[in-house]
Amino acid sequence: MVMCWAPECKHYNQRETCKFFKFPKDAKERMRWKKFIRRSEEPGPGAFLCSCHFPGGKRENGPQLFQHNIAKRFSYTSPEKKDKKRLKLTRSDVAEALANITRTQSGIPEDIHQVEIERATSPTASIEATVNIYLNPQPSTSRAADDKDILSTTMLNAENYFLRRELEQKESMRRTAFIYEEICHFDNLVSLYTGLPNAGIFDSVYQLLENIEVNYYLEWNVDKISKKDQLLMYLMKLRQNFPHEDLAQRFAVSQATVTNIVITWIHVLHEILYKQMMSSIPSRNKNKTCLPNCCSTFTNCRIILDCTEIATMVPRSSMTAQKATYSAYKHKNTWKALIGVAPNGVVTFVSDLYPGSTSDKKIVQHCKILEQMETGDLILADKGFLLKDILPPGVNLNIPPFLVTSQFTPEQVYRTETIARARIHVERAIRRMKCYKILDFIPYSLQSHASCVVQVIGALTNLQPPLIREVAQAYSSSTDNE
Repeated sequence: MVMCWAPECKHYNQRETCKFFKFPKDAKERMRWKKFIRRSEEPGPGAFLCSCHFPGGKRENGPQLFQHNIAKRFSYTSPEKKDKKRLKLTRSDVAEALANITRTQSGIPEDIHQVEIERATSPTASIEATVNIYLNPQPSTSRAADDKDILSTTMLNAENYFLRRELEQKESMRRTAFIYEEICHFDNLVSLYTGLPNAGIFDSVYQLLENIEVNYYLEWNVDKISKKDQLLMYLMKLRQNFPHEDLAQRFAVSQATVTNIVITWIHVLHEILYKQMMSSIPSRNKNKTCLPNCCSTFTNCRIILDCTEIATMVPRSSMTAQKATYSAYKHKNTWKALIGVAPNGVVTFVSDLYPGSTSDKKIVQHCKILEQMETGDLILADKGFLLKDILPPGVNLNIPPFLVTSQFTPEQVYRTETIARARIHVERAIRRMKCYKILDFIPYSLQSHASCVVQVIGALTNLQPPLIREVAQAYSSSTDNE
């Protein structure tokens, strides 16, 4: 295949109808051809020109000066003009930039004479300014070279100036993107992002943590954002389960910093809110001081128990874990936790997480909650809690009766209803916990932290208004008297 040797010509013999002429061997004629072509390389023995570059398509007429070479030979365009930037900015920005450039540059020639500002066609659009700078032809080559260097430096300084302005604006936006002070005056936003009812409760939680020494999970300290904003970030992760990338963007930190903060504060709040404040369940005598009407028939009730399940996903490579976490009740892989509430609806116990296939009885037995029971205590639970054979001496269990005959007796119906009225509050407490969206799904990779997460959420729900209306009214009247 023969191709035309002329620059920018893509003719070749297998497609075109034109003829191809080989470069002449005569040195003078060969030089004349090269002069018209204006190609820097030396043509080889296989170099051809197509007849399209010859007047009349005849070899004897010789090649003519190519159109693209005519433009290069007789008109001059500065390389800076070819590379000029179109910058979108305001009229005041252009004036300020040029003033700064003028102050910082000495010896800028007077030949730089044109500054053109093009207005945007839309009245609401930003003004688009294009700075066009031209050099007049110079009689001296050295003068032209100097002016070209000055022009390049000027354009570079202008570009750097506007880039700095853009970075400063972005940094200013990042600094004010999301901090606690932006939402603390709006209780609805505090509740939305943290699950806490208002800023006063948030500040109370922060006061518990303000002076403690934090040992960060990744073993490097976080100084870029305050402790209060770190607490806010962690609660936002629990309440809304924002991805780490989202939190990194909101708080203007890296994703590694988000991971460091979230996992660190999981264990910090677990130590303060759960281990220290929920280490033991209240006694039945303490429960009697705020016993609601729904539990009036169960005056010795110490705790109401129920289990909840949280979805997870287990790697297929681990068949043992797949089998252990599969819940026959939920028909998927889950974690399971035992939740206990006092008769007034306060969460008083949250167990560790267990694989979804674990029975309620095994969880009760393993989590050692029965070790806190005393003689005379009463436990209310669902039918699935068949615990009579493992109860400590003197501890009673009250569960709804099983249907043995064709229908319940009036006594059994009454017993079922009274237990249900009392048990409903543990289900409502669990529903409050599930408002924290991180409990929608806990990855298998977070197994080592998941139990702490659930227990912290159990503690946080106690910071909300009382679950039972009559308890809430009693609490409200007592605070008003104060």
